Parts: sequence; structure tokens; C-alpha cells
Amino acid sequence: MLAKLRALIHAADPEVEETVKWQKPSNPAGVPVWEHAGILCTGETYKDKVKLTFAKGAALADPKKLFNSSLDGNTRRAIDLFEGDSVDEAAFKALIRAAVEANLEKPARPKKG
Repeated sequence: MLAKLRALIHAADPEVEETVKWQKPSNPAGVPVWEHAGILCTGETYKDKVKLTFAKGAALADPKKLFNSSLDGNTRRAIDLFEGDSVDEAAFKALIRAAVEANLEKPARPKKG
């Protein structure tokens, strides 16, 4: 499932960069992170699901109601997908594009140094 979502993310915006962050002994593989002008979303795999957390999900329109997790926060929203679930590919790519637009609209932070 994560491989399919990864392909959809890159199809939605070919300029998205994928990195791995937050590596630690309990999770040596780390967490895949997709970025374009800031973090768009992260992907985590669990025994029973794949979770995609959108960093600014609360600010994104979600007309197809893909967000089904972390709905109470002021900033993030997540999509939990379980074995056998399918994803509305057009709606998912629209969310990715909306997340990119949200990142591009924010003023750039000055670099430290």
C-alpha cells in the first residue's frame, strides 16, 4: 500500500522530494517524508495499517473525506488505510497538490546561520 501511495504522491507533483527522518533504534528504517517547500506528509507502517499524516491537513479542503484519523487537532490530519482498503486516487492526488499549494503560500523561513 505504501508503494502505491508513494507513486501517487510523485504523480501528483513530480517535484516532491522523498527523504527519511526520525531514525532511531526502535525504528531503524525511519519515517518516509514527502516534501515540497516544507513537509507535505509522512508515511508510517503498522501491523494493521498504513498511516499518512499531512502536516497541514487541518487547513486543507477534503471534499471526498479521505482524512479519517487525527481529526481533532488544529494542524495535522491523517489517512489510515487498512488491508483491503482502496484509495480514491484522484482525490488523494488533489490533497497532495493542495498541500503543496499550502506550503508555497507560506512565507519562507530565513535560514539559520
